Order: sequence, then structure tokens, then C-alpha cells
Amino acid sequence: MIRLIDAFTDATGRLIAWCMPLIVLGTVMIVVLRYQFAVNTTLIQELVLYLHGLAFMLAIPWALKQDAHVRVDLIYSRLTTRGRAWVNLIGHLAFLFPTGVFILLESQSYVAMSWRMREGSPDVGGLQGVYLLKTLIPAMAALLLLQGVAETLRALRTLRDRHA
Repeated sequence: MIRLIDAFTDATGRLIAWCMPLIVLGTVMIVVLRYQFAVNTTLIQELVLYLHGLAFMLAIPWALKQDAHVRVDLIYSRLTTRGRAWVNLIGHLAFLFPTGVFILLESQSYVAMSWRMREGSPDVGGLQGVYLLKTLIPAMAALLLLQGVAETLRALRTLRDRHA
């Protein structure tokens, strides 16, 4: 199960990585069009904003898998493998799962209202898919919880291993 979740998270991370060159390209286009041709770029600006939101929201579970998330590392680096597994297990159970469930549950009505309204950009010429962007909130929470399951199982496996 751990390998399956990790593979899914890795695939998502690789897919999301393609947003970065598109963000750079879009930003360059905005600057060139605005300052060289005095062209309104609201559509491109919002597209870059959407790609940025997509990349960062869906990269959160990948960062957890890569152990690249923010951690106050005063003691963790000095711990044994088993000690780190305990810290990870307690952290996931005490913080990751409650926070992920809270975000998932609390975002439901917010996102549902946006979908009912088919919320769009308030700007003329903007993208009309704000509701799609807001959907990233519960999607991120669900994917984070899924990766949290893999990380918790990994910590439990380490704690079961007598040689760790």
C-alpha cells in the first residue's frame, strides 16, 4: 500500500513540476506584452496564478513524501531511525491527520458554494474558473491525508523492525 500511494504522489509531483516552466513562460509573456506592447494581460496573469496555486497546493503531499516539509530540526537529526519514526508517527497522528481532516471538512461548503455559483474572475477578461481553483483546497487535503497514511505506515514498519 505504501508503494502504491508513493507512486501516485510521485506521479502527481512529476505532473505538477511541468507547471513551473509554464509559470515562468507566462510571467515573461506578461512582462513583454505589458511593457513592450501595452497589452492587457489579465487572462495570462490569472492563468499564471492558477498554475501557481495548482503547483503549490498539489505539491504539498509530494513535499511530505520527500521529507522536504518544514520541521524544526533541533533534535530530530540527532535521533536514531526508531526515534525519528516515533516523532513522525506522533506528528502525523497529532498534527497532520487532524489538520488535514479539518481542512477537508471546513472547505467543503466554501468550495460547494463556489461551484453552485460557477464563480469566475471579478476582472474583465479573467478566467471564469475560480471554483476550479478553490477545489484545490479539499484536493490538497485529501492527497495530504493519503500520503500521511503512507508515512504513518512507513513509521510503523520502522518501529516493528528490530534492526532500525
